[in-house]
Amino acid sequence: MPLSDFVDALKDNPYFGAGFGLVGVGSAIALARKGAQFGMIFFRRNYMITLEVPSRDKSYHWLLSWITKHAKHTQHLSVETSYMQHESGRVHTQFDFHPSPGNHIIWYGRKWIRVERTREKQMVDLHTGTPWESVTFTAMGRNRDIFFNILQEARELALKQEEGRTVMYTALGSEWRPFGFPRRRRPLSSVVLERGLADRIVDDVKEFIGNPKWYTDRGIPYRRGYLLYGPPGCGKSSFITALAGELGYSICLMSLSDRSLSDDRLNHLLSVAPQQSIILLEDVDAAFISRDLLPTESPMAYQGMGRLTFSGLLNALDGVASSEARIVFMTTNFIDRLDPALIRPGRVDMKQYVGHCTHWQLTQMFRRFYPAEQATEGERFAQNALATLPNISAAQVQGHFMLYKMDPTGSIDNVAKIKQ
Repeated sequence: MPLSDFVDALKDNPYFGAGFGLVGVGSAIALARKGAQFGMIFFRRNYMITLEVPSRDKSYHWLLSWITKHAKHTQHLSVETSYMQHESGRVHTQFDFHPSPGNHIIWYGRKWIRVERTREKQMVDLHTGTPWESVTFTAMGRNRDIFFNILQEARELALKQEEGRTVMYTALGSEWRPFGFPRRRRPLSSVVLERGLADRIVDDVKEFIGNPKWYTDRGIPYRRGYLLYGPPGCGKSSFITALAGELGYSICLMSLSDRSLSDDRLNHLLSVAPQQSIILLEDVDAAFISRDLLPTESPMAYQGMGRLTFSGLLNALDGVASSEARIVFMTTNFIDRLDPALIRPGRVDMKQYVGHCTHWQLTQMFRRFYPAEQATEGERFAQNALATLPNISAAQVQGHFMLYKMDPTGSIDNVAKIKQ
Protein backbone atom coordinates (compact mmCIF):
# COMPACT_ATOMS: atom_id res chain seq x y z
CA MET A 1 0.00 0.00 0.00
CA PRO A 2 1.45 3.38 -0.92
CA LEU A 3 2.40 5.66 2.04
CA SER A 4 -0.07 8.36 1.02
CA ASP A 5 -2.95 5.89 1.11
CA PHE A 6 -1.87 4.67 4.55
CA VAL A 7 -1.86 8.23 5.94
CA ASP A 8 -5.31 8.90 4.40
CA ALA A 9 -6.59 5.75 6.06
CA LEU A 10 -5.32 6.91 9.46
CA LYS A 11 -7.00 10.27 9.02
CA ASP A 12 -10.32 8.55 8.32
CA ASN A 13 -9.93 6.30 11.40
CA PRO A 14 -12.10 7.84 14.18
CA TYR A 15 -10.12 6.23 17.05
CA PHE A 16 -6.82 7.58 15.77
CA GLY A 17 -8.31 11.03 15.19
CA ALA A 18 -9.68 11.22 18.74
CA GLY A 19 -6.36 10.15 20.27
CA PHE A 20 -4.37 12.57 18.14
CA GLY A 21 -6.70 15.39 19.15
CA LEU A 22 -6.35 14.64 22.84
CA VAL A 23 -2.58 14.54 22.56
CA GLY A 24 -2.58 17.79 20.65
CA VAL A 25 -4.77 19.55 23.20
CA GLY A 26 -2.68 18.26 26.08
CA SER A 27 0.53 19.31 24.39
CA ALA A 28 -0.87 22.74 23.66
CA ILE A 29 -1.94 23.22 27.30
CA ALA A 30 1.44 22.08 28.59
CA LEU A 31 3.22 24.36 26.14
CA ALA A 32 1.03 27.28 27.16
CA ARG A 33 1.70 26.62 30.84
CA LYS A 34 5.44 26.49 30.23
CA GLY A 35 5.24 29.65 28.18
CA ALA A 36 3.33 31.42 30.95
CA GLN A 37 5.91 30.33 33.52
CA PHE A 38 8.81 31.51 31.42
CA GLY A 39 6.93 34.69 30.64
CA MET A 40 6.32 35.39 34.34
CA ILE A 41 9.96 34.70 35.20
CA PHE A 42 11.07 37.00 32.38
CA PHE A 43 8.64 39.69 33.56
CA ARG A 44 9.78 39.48 37.17
CA ARG A 45 13.45 39.61 36.23
CA ASN A 46 13.08 42.57 33.91
CA TYR A 47 10.08 44.57 35.11
CA MET A 48 9.83 43.93 38.87
CA ILE A 49 12.18 44.61 41.79
CA THR A 50 12.26 42.82 45.16
CA LEU A 51 13.80 43.67 48.53
CA GLU A 52 14.08 41.11 51.33
CA VAL A 53 14.85 42.24 54.89
CA PRO A 54 15.56 39.49 57.50
CA SER A 55 14.66 39.99 61.16
CA ARG A 56 18.34 40.09 62.14
CA ASP A 57 18.88 43.25 60.12
CA LYS A 58 18.88 46.50 62.11
CA SER A 59 16.27 48.07 59.82
CA TYR A 60 13.73 45.26 60.33
CA HIS A 61 11.95 46.86 63.30
CA TRP A 62 12.11 50.25 61.61
CA LEU A 63 10.28 48.78 58.62
CA LEU A 64 7.62 47.16 60.81
CA SER A 65 6.75 50.58 62.21
CA TRP A 66 6.80 52.06 58.71
CA ILE A 67 4.48 49.32 57.40
CA THR A 68 2.14 49.93 60.34
CA LYS A 69 1.92 53.58 59.37
CA HIS A 70 1.20 52.90 55.66
CA ALA A 71 -0.91 49.73 55.92
CA LYS A 72 -3.70 51.24 58.00
CA HIS A 73 -6.49 49.39 56.21
CA THR A 74 -5.14 45.87 56.59
CA GLN A 75 -7.39 43.52 58.55
CA HIS A 76 -4.74 40.98 59.59
CA LEU A 77 -2.87 42.37 62.58
CA SER A 78 -0.51 41.34 65.39
CA VAL A 79 -0.20 43.34 68.62
CA GLU A 80 2.87 44.62 70.48
CA THR A 81 2.21 45.88 74.02
CA SER A 82 4.48 48.43 75.69
CA TYR A 83 4.43 50.65 78.77
CA MET A 84 5.19 54.36 78.59
CA GLN A 85 6.00 56.45 81.65
CA HIS A 86 4.89 60.08 81.59
CA GLU A 87 6.48 63.06 83.30
CA SER A 88 3.87 62.78 86.07
CA GLY A 89 5.09 59.26 86.88
CA ARG A 90 1.97 57.51 85.66
CA VAL A 91 2.46 54.47 83.46
CA HIS A 92 0.39 54.24 80.29
CA THR A 93 -0.21 50.99 78.45
CA GLN A 94 0.27 51.35 74.70
CA PHE A 95 -0.86 48.87 72.04
CA ASP A 96 0.86 48.95 68.66
CA PHE A 97 -0.69 46.99 65.81
CA HIS A 98 1.63 45.57 63.17
CA PRO A 99 0.54 43.74 60.00
CA SER A 100 0.57 40.02 60.79
CA PRO A 101 2.47 37.44 58.71
CA GLY A 102 0.97 37.26 55.24
CA ASN A 103 0.57 39.49 52.17
CA HIS A 104 -0.31 43.18 52.32
CA ILE A 105 -0.71 45.81 49.59
CA ILE A 106 0.55 49.38 50.09
CA TRP A 107 0.19 52.40 47.83
CA TYR A 108 3.45 54.37 47.98
CA GLY A 109 5.21 56.66 45.53
CA ARG A 110 2.44 56.23 42.94
CA LYS A 111 3.03 52.51 42.93
CA TRP A 112 1.39 49.46 44.41
CA ILE A 113 3.84 47.59 46.62
CA ARG A 114 3.28 44.04 47.74
CA VAL A 115 4.56 43.41 51.27
CA GLU A 116 4.98 39.82 52.39
CA ARG A 117 5.82 39.12 56.01
CA THR A 118 6.86 35.52 56.59
CA ARG A 119 7.58 33.64 59.80
CA GLU A 120 9.51 30.38 59.94
CA LYS A 121 7.76 28.12 62.44
CA GLN A 122 10.49 25.49 62.36
CA MET A 123 13.43 27.89 62.89
CA VAL A 124 13.99 30.06 65.95
CA ASP A 125 16.67 32.48 67.12
CA LEU A 126 18.69 30.54 69.69
CA HIS A 127 19.46 33.71 71.66
CA THR A 128 15.95 35.15 71.93
CA GLY A 129 13.75 32.10 71.27
CA THR A 130 11.69 34.03 68.73
CA PRO A 131 10.88 32.62 65.26
CA TRP A 132 12.89 33.79 62.27
CA GLU A 133 11.04 36.40 60.26
CA SER A 134 11.54 38.38 57.08
CA VAL A 135 9.74 41.08 55.13
CA THR A 136 9.80 41.12 51.32
CA PHE A 137 8.85 44.20 49.27
CA THR A 138 7.89 43.75 45.61
CA ALA A 139 7.26 46.68 43.26
CA MET A 140 6.89 47.28 39.53
CA GLY A 141 9.85 48.72 37.66
CA ARG A 142 13.61 48.48 37.99
CA ASN A 143 14.40 51.63 39.96
CA ARG A 144 15.88 50.85 43.38
CA ASP A 145 15.31 54.36 44.63
CA ILE A 146 11.84 53.44 45.89
CA PHE A 147 13.31 50.99 48.39
CA PHE A 148 16.02 53.45 49.37
CA ASN A 149 13.33 56.06 50.08
CA ILE A 150 11.35 53.55 52.17
CA LEU A 151 14.40 52.70 54.26
CA GLN A 152 15.20 56.38 54.74
CA GLU A 153 11.64 57.14 55.85
CA ALA A 154 11.64 54.15 58.22
CA ARG A 155 14.92 55.30 59.75
CA GLU A 156 13.71 58.89 60.21
CA LEU A 157 10.50 57.61 61.79
CA ALA A 158 12.50 55.50 64.26
CA LEU A 159 14.80 58.42 65.10
CA LYS A 160 11.81 60.66 65.70
CA GLN A 161 10.43 58.15 68.19
CA GLU A 162 13.80 58.14 70.00
CA GLU A 163 14.27 61.92 69.82
CA GLY A 164 15.14 63.35 73.21
CA ARG A 165 15.71 59.89 74.67
CA THR A 166 18.66 57.66 75.47
CA VAL A 167 18.66 54.13 74.06
CA MET A 168 20.23 51.45 76.20
CA TYR A 169 21.70 48.38 74.49
CA THR A 170 22.72 45.08 76.03
CA ALA A 171 24.82 42.29 74.52
CA LEU A 172 22.67 39.36 73.44
CA GLY A 173 24.58 36.62 71.70
CA SER A 174 26.69 38.15 68.95
CA GLU A 175 24.73 41.39 68.61
CA TRP A 176 23.43 44.39 70.53
CA ARG A 177 19.72 44.55 71.35
CA PRO A 178 17.78 47.51 72.82
CA PHE A 179 17.31 47.02 76.55
CA GLY A 180 13.83 48.14 77.56
CA PHE A 181 12.38 51.29 76.02
CA PRO A 182 14.27 54.52 75.31
CA ARG A 183 14.40 56.59 78.48
CA ARG A 184 14.26 60.35 78.86
CA ARG A 185 17.64 62.00 78.56
CA ARG A 186 19.06 62.92 81.92
CA PRO A 187 20.24 66.54 82.08
CA LEU A 188 23.94 66.90 82.71
CA SER A 189 23.16 69.45 85.41
CA SER A 190 21.28 66.79 87.40
CA VAL A 191 24.57 65.10 88.32
CA VAL A 192 26.58 67.31 90.67
CA LEU A 193 30.27 66.38 90.73
CA GLU A 194 33.19 68.28 92.15
CA ARG A 195 33.66 71.77 90.70
CA GLY A 196 35.02 71.59 87.13
CA LEU A 197 35.21 67.79 87.01
CA ALA A 198 32.21 67.26 84.73
CA ASP A 199 33.26 70.06 82.38
CA ARG A 200 36.74 68.59 82.07
CA ILE A 201 35.42 65.18 80.96
CA VAL A 202 32.74 66.63 78.66
CA ASP A 203 35.24 68.91 76.94
CA ASP A 204 37.64 66.01 76.41
CA VAL A 205 34.94 63.78 74.89
CA LYS A 206 33.66 66.53 72.60
CA GLU A 207 37.19 67.35 71.48
CA PHE A 208 37.71 63.68 70.60
CA ILE A 209 34.43 63.46 68.67
CA GLY A 210 35.13 66.62 66.72
CA ASN A 211 38.67 65.81 65.55
CA PRO A 212 38.79 62.44 63.75
CA LYS A 213 41.11 63.85 61.07
CA TRP A 214 43.72 64.80 63.66
CA TYR A 215 44.02 61.15 64.67
CA THR A 216 44.06 59.92 61.06
CA ASP A 217 46.79 62.34 59.95
CA ARG A 218 49.07 61.21 62.77
CA GLY A 219 48.34 57.49 62.48
CA ILE A 220 46.83 57.31 65.96
CA PRO A 221 43.94 54.86 66.50
CA TYR A 222 40.71 56.85 66.68
CA ARG A 223 39.38 55.62 69.99
CA ARG A 224 39.25 56.97 73.51
CA GLY A 225 39.14 55.22 76.88
CA TYR A 226 38.04 56.65 80.23
CA LEU A 227 38.19 55.28 83.77
CA LEU A 228 36.03 56.69 86.56
CA TYR A 229 37.01 55.34 89.95
CA GLY A 230 36.04 56.04 93.51
CA PRO A 231 33.70 54.95 96.32
CA PRO A 232 30.26 53.55 95.41
CA GLY A 233 27.29 55.87 95.12
CA CYS A 234 29.30 58.95 94.17
CA GLY A 235 27.79 59.42 90.68
CA LYS A 236 30.04 57.57 88.25
CA SER A 237 27.33 55.69 86.34
CA SER A 238 24.86 58.57 86.67
CA PHE A 239 27.34 60.96 85.08
CA ILE A 240 27.95 58.60 82.14
CA THR A 241 24.19 58.35 81.55
CA ALA A 242 23.87 62.15 81.62
CA LEU A 243 26.90 62.50 79.33
CA ALA A 244 25.25 60.21 76.76
CA GLY A 245 22.15 62.42 76.89
CA GLU A 246 24.27 65.54 76.44
CA LEU A 247 25.98 64.06 73.36
CA GLY A 248 22.83 62.42 71.95
CA TYR A 249 24.55 59.05 72.18
CA SER A 250 23.23 55.63 73.18
CA ILE A 251 24.80 53.40 75.86
CA CYS A 252 25.98 49.82 75.33
CA LEU A 253 26.05 47.97 78.65
CA MET A 254 28.41 45.04 78.99
CA SER A 255 29.30 42.85 81.94
CA LEU A 256 32.79 41.35 81.80
CA SER A 257 31.81 38.82 84.46
CA ASP A 258 29.26 37.21 82.11
CA ARG A 259 30.24 33.53 82.06
CA SER A 260 29.21 33.18 78.40
CA LEU A 261 31.55 35.98 77.30
CA SER A 262 34.59 34.79 75.36
CA ASP A 263 37.52 36.60 73.74
CA ASP A 264 36.09 36.30 70.23
CA ARG A 265 32.61 37.39 71.30
CA LEU A 266 33.94 40.45 73.14
CA ASN A 267 36.05 41.50 70.18
CA HIS A 268 33.09 41.03 67.83
CA LEU A 269 30.69 43.00 70.06
CA LEU A 270 33.08 45.93 70.36
CA SER A 271 33.47 45.93 66.57
CA VAL A 272 29.74 45.97 65.80
CA ALA A 273 28.62 48.39 68.52
CA PRO A 274 26.00 50.89 67.26
CA GLN A 275 27.37 54.14 65.93
CA GLN A 276 27.30 57.15 68.24
CA SER A 277 27.29 55.06 71.37
CA ILE A 278 29.25 54.83 74.61
CA ILE A 279 30.43 51.37 75.62
CA LEU A 280 30.11 51.06 79.39
CA LEU A 281 32.07 48.43 81.31
CA GLU A 282 30.98 48.72 84.93
CA ASP A 283 32.89 47.33 87.90
CA VAL A 284 35.81 46.04 85.83
CA ASP A 285 37.58 45.03 89.04
CA ALA A 286 34.97 42.28 89.54
CA ALA A 287 36.01 40.49 86.35
CA PHE A 288 39.76 40.22 86.86
CA ILE A 289 42.13 40.37 89.79
CA SER A 290 45.41 42.19 89.32
CA ARG A 291 48.27 39.80 88.62
CA ASP A 292 50.36 41.74 91.15
CA LEU A 293 48.00 40.55 93.92
CA LEU A 294 48.27 36.86 93.05
CA PRO A 295 51.06 34.29 93.26
CA THR A 296 53.15 34.08 90.09
CA GLU A 297 52.01 30.56 89.25
CA SER A 298 48.33 31.15 90.07
CA PRO A 299 46.04 29.99 87.22
CA MET A 300 43.69 32.90 88.01
CA ALA A 301 46.29 35.46 87.01
CA TYR A 302 45.23 35.31 83.39
CA GLN A 303 41.67 33.98 83.64
CA GLY A 304 38.43 35.81 84.42
CA MET A 305 35.20 34.59 85.96
CA GLY A 306 34.04 33.05 82.67
CA ARG A 307 35.65 32.15 79.36
CA LEU A 308 37.06 35.65 78.85
CA THR A 309 40.81 35.91 79.33
CA PHE A 310 42.73 38.97 80.45
CA SER A 311 44.80 39.02 77.27
CA GLY A 312 41.57 38.81 75.26
CA LEU A 313 40.24 41.91 77.02
CA LEU A 314 43.47 43.82 76.41
CA ASN A 315 43.50 42.91 72.71
CA ALA A 316 39.84 43.89 72.32
CA LEU A 317 40.52 47.31 73.84
CA ASP A 318 43.80 48.09 72.12
CA GLY A 319 44.79 45.27 69.78
CA VAL A 320 45.46 45.06 66.06
CA ALA A 321 41.86 44.00 65.35
CA SER A 322 40.18 46.48 67.75
CA SER A 323 37.63 48.80 66.19
CA GLU A 324 37.95 52.53 65.50
CA ALA A 325 35.71 55.51 66.36
CA ARG A 326 34.92 54.08 69.79
CA ILE A 327 34.39 55.58 73.24
CA VAL A 328 34.78 53.21 76.20
CA PHE A 329 33.99 54.13 79.79
CA MET A 330 35.06 51.84 82.63
CA THR A 331 34.09 52.21 86.27
CA THR A 332 35.51 50.67 89.41
CA ASN A 333 35.29 51.14 93.16
CA PHE A 334 38.80 49.75 93.71
CA ILE A 335 41.40 51.03 91.25
CA ASP A 336 44.18 49.30 93.21
CA ARG A 337 42.71 45.94 92.16
CA LEU A 338 43.14 46.69 88.44
CA ASP A 339 46.12 45.39 86.55
CA PRO A 340 48.43 48.23 85.36
CA ALA A 341 48.28 46.83 81.81
CA LEU A 342 44.53 47.46 81.70
CA ILE A 343 44.70 51.13 82.61
CA ARG A 344 47.82 52.18 80.75
CA PRO A 345 47.61 55.04 78.17
CA GLY A 346 46.11 53.80 74.93
CA ARG A 347 43.56 51.68 76.74
CA VAL A 348 42.62 54.28 79.33
CA ASP A 349 43.47 57.78 78.15
CA MET A 350 41.87 59.65 81.03
CA LYS A 351 41.52 58.55 84.66
CA GLN A 352 39.26 60.55 86.93
CA TYR A 353 38.58 60.13 90.62
CA VAL A 354 34.93 60.63 91.63
CA GLY A 355 34.90 60.81 95.39
CA HIS A 356 32.71 61.70 98.34
CA CYS A 357 30.79 64.95 98.39
CA THR A 358 32.65 68.16 99.11
CA HIS A 359 31.23 71.31 100.67
CA TRP A 360 30.64 72.81 97.23
CA GLN A 361 28.82 69.71 95.97
CA LEU A 362 26.53 69.55 98.99
CA THR A 363 25.65 73.21 98.55
CA GLN A 364 24.81 72.74 94.87
CA MET A 365 22.72 69.63 95.54
CA PHE A 366 20.72 71.45 98.20
CA ARG A 367 20.05 74.34 95.81
CA ARG A 368 18.95 71.96 93.09
CA PHE A 369 16.46 70.15 95.33
CA TYR A 370 15.20 73.33 96.99
CA PRO A 371 15.60 76.13 94.41
CA ALA A 372 13.40 78.55 96.39
CA GLU A 373 15.65 78.51 99.47
CA GLN A 374 18.34 81.06 100.17
CA ALA A 375 21.98 80.28 99.47
CA THR A 376 22.82 80.48 103.16
CA GLU A 377 20.57 77.46 103.81
CA GLY A 378 22.63 75.37 101.43
CA GLU A 379 25.81 76.45 103.20
CA ARG A 380 24.30 75.48 106.55
CA PHE A 381 23.27 72.06 105.25
CA ALA A 382 26.75 71.39 103.86
CA GLN A 383 28.42 72.32 107.14
CA ASN A 384 26.09 70.15 109.22
CA ALA A 385 26.38 67.18 106.83
CA LEU A 386 30.20 67.19 106.77
CA ALA A 387 30.36 67.64 110.53
CA THR A 388 28.11 64.62 111.00
CA LEU A 389 29.44 62.38 108.23
CA PRO A 390 32.74 63.49 106.61
CA ASN A 391 32.67 60.73 103.97
CA ILE A 392 29.21 61.14 102.50
CA SER A 393 28.19 60.01 99.00
CA ALA A 394 25.82 61.68 96.56
CA ALA A 395 23.50 58.68 96.77
CA GLN A 396 23.20 59.12 100.54
CA VAL A 397 22.42 62.83 100.17
CA GLN A 398 19.81 62.21 97.49
CA GLY A 399 18.15 59.52 99.61
CA HIS A 400 18.03 61.97 102.52
CA PHE A 401 16.46 64.70 100.37
CA MET A 402 13.83 62.25 99.15
CA LEU A 403 12.62 61.90 102.76
CA TYR A 404 12.15 65.69 103.00
CA LYS A 405 10.91 66.61 99.54
CA MET A 406 8.80 69.54 100.73
CA ASP A 407 10.66 70.31 103.96
CA PRO A 408 14.08 71.90 103.38
CA THR A 409 14.35 72.96 107.01
CA GLY A 410 13.69 69.40 108.10
CA SER A 411 16.45 68.12 105.83
CA ILE A 412 18.88 70.46 107.59
CA ASP A 413 17.73 69.80 111.12
CA ASN A 414 17.72 66.02 110.64
CA VAL A 415 21.00 65.75 108.78
CA ALA A 416 22.26 63.39 111.51
CA LYS A 417 19.73 60.84 110.30
CA ILE A 418 21.41 60.40 106.92
CA LYS A 419 21.61 56.67 106.28
CA GLN A 420 25.06 55.17 106.38
